[in-house]
Amino acid sequence: MLTTAQQELLTRTGPGTAMGQLFRRYWIPALLAEELPEPDCPPVRVKLLGERLIAFKDSDGRLGLIDEFCAHRGVSLWFGRNEERGLRCPYHGWKYDVSGQCVDVPSEPEESGFCHKIKLKSYPLVEHGGVLWAYMGPPELKPALPALEWVTVPASQRFVSKRLQECNYLQAMEGGIDSSHVSFLHRYNLESDSLFKNSKDNEYQIADPRPQFEVAESPAGLLIGSRRNAEPGHYYWRITQWIMPWYTLIPPFGSHPIGGHAWVPIDDEHCWTWSINYHSTRALTEKEVANMRAGEGIHVEYVPGTYRPLANKDNDYLIDRAAQKAKLTFSGVKGISMQDASLQESAGPIQDRTKENLVSTDNAIIMARHRLMKAARDLQKGAAPPGLDPGTHRVRSASLVLPSAVPFQIGAKEALVAHRAAVSEKT
Repeated sequence: MLTTAQQELLTRTGPGTAMGQLFRRYWIPALLAEELPEPDCPPVRVKLLGERLIAFKDSDGRLGLIDEFCAHRGVSLWFGRNEERGLRCPYHGWKYDVSGQCVDVPSEPEESGFCHKIKLKSYPLVEHGGVLWAYMGPPELKPALPALEWVTVPASQRFVSKRLQECNYLQAMEGGIDSSHVSFLHRYNLESDSLFKNSKDNEYQIADPRPQFEVAESPAGLLIGSRRNAEPGHYYWRITQWIMPWYTLIPPFGSHPIGGHAWVPIDDEHCWTWSINYHSTRALTEKEVANMRAGEGIHVEYVPGTYRPLANKDNDYLIDRAAQKAKLTFSGVKGISMQDASLQESAGPIQDRTKENLVSTDNAIIMARHRLMKAARDLQKGAAPPGLDPGTHRVRSASLVLPSAVPFQIGAKEALVAHRAAVSEKT
């Protein structure tokens, strides 16, 4: 259970908040690269950490992320014309380059130099691993780009999607580090979903619904070991990596691609849930990619033309009570990700953690909260946040059976390392 003050510290991420300042020190997944496919394409609205921004790709292919509103009369530049190396406001023609610098005010004489005095707020935007990343912190403290394994593999070996989640980032992220719910919420889907089925891992999770947790700090976050009974004298371990400030790596299911998530605050009541599948040694098959695009595994079906899930709170997540009763799904909601999201959103836009009653299987959630709060407080004292060094990102999740006398940190040591060097910014 959190105090009201702790709840406020963890869930508020807007400008000037302690958690918002912490998150601005990291590179932030802002857009899929496909959202700005070519020079002079339409601009895209971006809202991150409570700030309304606009992203565009200029005539030379340079990326810009600037204040959404024109400095003249405050209209949205989403209506702007992306042309001739800049974004021009359609109201009175004021034009801005990718740095936010005003380069033309048609109503003023050029020799007046007026436009050079106008500059919108702007942030760096970089393409890396099929994602456009923003950095919203102090320019002089900008870290190196992330080196998470899914970012560094060739494009043919990964699939990345995102979806709107209509709740605070924290309650969504906490679901991602809670391995115990799999034995219940997803139990009827593990063997029906093409991206999970035919794995011995499923048998262990369904057979033992009472996992024991061991959680340890890692350089970038937490190492979360979830232990279930296996064959006599052995334990089945699912080991999740939680990487500051909002990444998880899901333990693999047999030979299926590895999964991962990022939960990025849009504002305090909405977040982007990023879902990643990748394979470290081979290209994803056409069938795997087709299934991911169809919303299987950790991905979802969309409302056409949007990144909002087709199953959402406005239609009660298309709950099927007959399927629930027939044990086709445990909750009646179709799909792994929407089963999670429907329950996380059901707690309200910001869950009231002052009323919760936690148990031993919630240890990872408790430690993640404390790690975030400590990092935010330490930042106020001048300490650098953990997880900025790309070297700390080169880790993997793991699922394996170990003799009961072997600690998971030792038995899984090699399996938890990603042996891959960082690649260039555009991959």
